[in-house]
Amino acid sequence: MKLSVSSYSFSQYLNSGKLTLTDLPRVAHEIGFDAIEYIDIPGETQQAKLELAAKIKAEADALGMQINAYTIGACLYQETDEASDKEVARLVDQLDVAVALGAKVMRHDVVYALGKTGAARSFDGMLPTIVKNAQRVADEAAKRGITTCTENHGYISQDSDRVERLFNAVARDNFGILVDIGNFVCVDEDNVRAVSRLAPYAVHVHAKDFYIKDFGSRPEGWGTTRGRRYFCGCVLGEGVVPVAQCLDIIKATGYDSYFSLEYEGKIDCLEGIKRGYKYLRSLD
Repeated sequence: MKLSVSSYSFSQYLNSGKLTLTDLPRVAHEIGFDAIEYIDIPGETQQAKLELAAKIKAEADALGMQINAYTIGACLYQETDEASDKEVARLVDQLDVAVALGAKVMRHDVVYALGKTGAARSFDGMLPTIVKNAQRVADEAAKRGITTCTENHGYISQDSDRVERLFNAVARDNFGILVDIGNFVCVDEDNVRAVSRLAPYAVHVHAKDFYIKDFGSRPEGWGTTRGRRYFCGCVLGEGVVPVAQCLDIIKATGYDSYFSLEYEGKIDCLEGIKRGYKYLRSLD
């Protein structure tokens, strides 16, 4: 397997100042990863983002490391055409950041919450607007040689059937799915069934694991699923997600790109990443 790690996995060290974004290619390389994925590059201006992206790429290039994906937040459901135009323009700027990083895949979210009126009251009500805007971004990405994708992420666009409907409606050859094998936990969906549904559309994969507790008293710091159970990120291979089976399902489709470790557990992130990497290598 070709293994990558998300910069998000290092959040503890990034937030504390122990590491910077430009340090991460070296650290990932030392652990043994083949590539690294970055989330939202910071910067007060577009030029500042492009300059930081170029520095990160230079660090990765010096080590022979690939920056395989760029993942960003986005809300492609907007109430007005003007608001849609603004969000699409922002994502087009992010495509240029992906180019500066050398990433060939860019993941964007599509929606975060339901509204109280009009189309926003349901996922299917919002879907036509989301699809139109995703197509616009994908068309711009195609000019830059980039594949765009969305992820089973954010409660509203997280169920496998919703993600599949979105994929089918966007219908662009350079648009696919980032299959996060762990995230289905957040909407109480069976991971194996969900992964098997979306695996044929995968252009990128997140390997992630969770602990789960049933409804009752929520442990401090744990998230809540849509069905009111509780989840907490953990070291890959140590939680409830059938990681080996899910990855095998994806590999069986002929998928030959990167499997990207995304760690969001409570223990020291470097320790969690190293243990997750060791587990992934054991599945080769």
